[in-house]
Amino acid sequence: MKLTGALVLLGAALLLISGADCEICPAIKEDIDLLLGSSVDKYVSFVEQYRNTPDILKNAENLKKCVDSKLTEEDKENVRSLLAKIEANIVC
Repeated sequence: MKLTGALVLLGAALLLISGADCEICPAIKEDIDLLLGSSVDKYVSFVEQYRNTPDILKNAENLKKCVDSKLTEEDKENVRSLLAKIEANIVC
């Protein structure tokens, strides 16, 4: 659950830096979708488009493996639900 908490904080941080517009950057949406639902190779390939350094790619691989091993499907669905609620909020 600690990783889920971290992802929730990530969502909150995205709101803070986006100002009044709650539209989440499409690249971040894709990143989260791949992090929660794809293979390790697909996630690392996505990250590689933005930062192609060995340390970054190794960290991306470790993060994906951690998410896959620690988060339940319910946890992953909760993260997706949070993002949907953020975007649907009328305050945004």
